[in-house]
Amino acid sequence: MTRDLFARHRAVLPDWLALYYEDPLEITHGEGRHVWDAAGNKYLDFFGGILTTMTAHALPEVTKAVAEQAGRIIHSSTLYLNRPMVELAERVAHLSGIPDARVFFTTSGTEANDTALLLATAYRRSNAILAMRNSYHGRSFGAVGITGNRGWSPTSLSPLQTLYVHGGVRSRGPYAHLDDREFVDACVADLKDLLGHTRAPAALIAEPVQGVGGFTSPPDGLYAAFREVLHERGVLWISDEVQTGWGRTGEHFWGWQAHGRNGPPDIVTFAKGIGNGMSIGGVVARAEIMNCLDANSISTFGGTQVTMAAGLANLSYLLEHDLQGNARRVGGLLIERLRAVAAQVPHVREVRGRGLMIGVELTRPGTDEAAPDAASAVLEEARAGGLLVGKGGGHDTSVLRVAPPMSLTVAEAEEGAAILERALRSI
Repeated sequence: MTRDLFARHRAVLPDWLALYYEDPLEITHGEGRHVWDAAGNKYLDFFGGILTTMTAHALPEVTKAVAEQAGRIIHSSTLYLNRPMVELAERVAHLSGIPDARVFFTTSGTEANDTALLLATAYRRSNAILAMRNSYHGRSFGAVGITGNRGWSPTSLSPLQTLYVHGGVRSRGPYAHLDDREFVDACVADLKDLLGHTRAPAALIAEPVQGVGGFTSPPDGLYAAFREVLHERGVLWISDEVQTGWGRTGEHFWGWQAHGRNGPPDIVTFAKGIGNGMSIGGVVARAEIMNCLDANSISTFGGTQVTMAAGLANLSYLLEHDLQGNARRVGGLLIERLRAVAAQVPHVREVRGRGLMIGVELTRPGTDEAAPDAASAVLEEARAGGLLVGKGGGHDTSVLRVAPPMSLTVAEAEEGAAILERALRSI
């Protein structure tokens, strides 16, 4: 049955639409931190639909909210007052930390980042954007144009002038040998030099932890140091929280808070986990930026009632059950467990991450050369053992991405780590 579906998939969908595994997997249902495939095999899910199933599969509070809202009305567009949208916007605005915040809902992180770029360029009257090397911000024409990861940027054509900055990857590149303070100083000096050779950009957009790039991050405080330089020139700071938001990093509710000594960003984008699988993205910005557009606009599907109901229920569950604290506690245990394993596996260059956002980088033993074949082999072995993980990285996709739902238990973390250990040892 799955082979037949694979053949049908290839017949009607694009060749560039990536699929995991040599024998692609059809997931039919899930519960908690587990999913099942069409053949009835059960898996512990350590990827959550690309960090999107944030709380749990089939979470009763969310499915009930969706069903009840669907029984009333599913959709009306932003041309009409929408109570669930207003209620979720109120909560997100408060949680954002941005003063006098306004919220605009979209259907994806890609669309959220595109909206942030529109706001920043209109507000600053500039089409120049600073972005981080190894970054990923989405699939649209605008978002591809600011993505600093060659594997996810299929064209150099763009409506924007993009300038790439050092700093998103701590353990590679020309500054990798420096200590954290020296690393930050070198990146700031590079930024100042870059700004001296160009007209003032509209904004810097950065992921606090690079997602597709392999869960890499700079030392805490880098973006705060960047902001001091940018603020002098009126350049905005956009924090792409599509993967880091809602407490996943454990230490903070937003990834930017590790760099927040000078206050929140000017713009925050979000998506993925807030809907627990429903299509929600969004932008938060202070009112003067959000309201700078001098033309009418709407969103047909952004903020639709059924997705807003899901977001409200999901956010309430996350806060009431302190899933940020759980990500910190269980994620810390999982990282230490994987580091202990890595010390005995020559292919593992580094285990890094925060909370339940963990990257395991694989290289050819004794070198810094990426090992994408090894990463693919581990992905297959983990699946055979009953565990689903992801892949990423800016060096030929050689990083295993571990990001379970944030309700992960200690026992499930131990189970998943044991399966991943066996898969890693198999190479």
